[in-house]
Amino acid sequence: MSEQAVSLPTINSPAPEFRANSTHGEVTLSQFTSKGKWVVLFSHPYDFTPVCSTEFLTFAKRAEDFSKRNVQLIGLSVDSVFSHIAWTRSLEQISGTKVPFPVIADLDQKVARTYGMVHAGASDMATVRCVFFIDPKQMVRACIYYPMQCGRNIDEVLRLVDALQTVDSHPNTATPEGWRPGDKVIFPPPKTTDDAAKRVAENANNPEAKDWYFVKRAL
Repeated sequence: MSEQAVSLPTINSPAPEFRANSTHGEVTLSQFTSKGKWVVLFSHPYDFTPVCSTEFLTFAKRAEDFSKRNVQLIGLSVDSVFSHIAWTRSLEQISGTKVPFPVIADLDQKVARTYGMVHAGASDMATVRCVFFIDPKQMVRACIYYPMQCGRNIDEVLRLVDALQTVDSHPNTATPEGWRPGDKVIFPPPKTTDDAAKRVAENANNPEAKDWYFVKRAL
């Protein structure tokens, strides 16, 4: 199949299975999703680079926060497993923080190209800064792309995990801008005029009901 014919994963599409070598040995996507885990799969351009180092150290320092949310972190770049090992050991020596998650050595770019992590306009070879959020049903729920020159915000990655897990646990719920656990959620918009009228009637005493399309509520 040509590269042009590859269908890249998008939101609410199946996340492609992969089998790849990593710093933890061979890993597959399904070994985690089959156990009911979420997966945050993220790529970085190169080992031993400053922006990537800040990202990896923060992912490592926040790894327990992801684990509490039943999330498996998996890193990826086109560097070798030996380079990954040397770099993560260097980061541990620099910071005292161990990188506890696997880092895929995607030398042949097989995983990277399947997931659309290689952008010709940004680099001829390196993966850009992608983040894929994959649920236990092995569906892509969100994806974020950053340019090579700009580091990610790990707090935002965690916040989005919280939002996705919340809307899954509470049907007919959406999260407003900047939502964090404990904040009020928001109703998705009504789909019919009858639903709009019902929404207004049911929330007549709700001070967070601004109009038929704009209603917040506590969980």
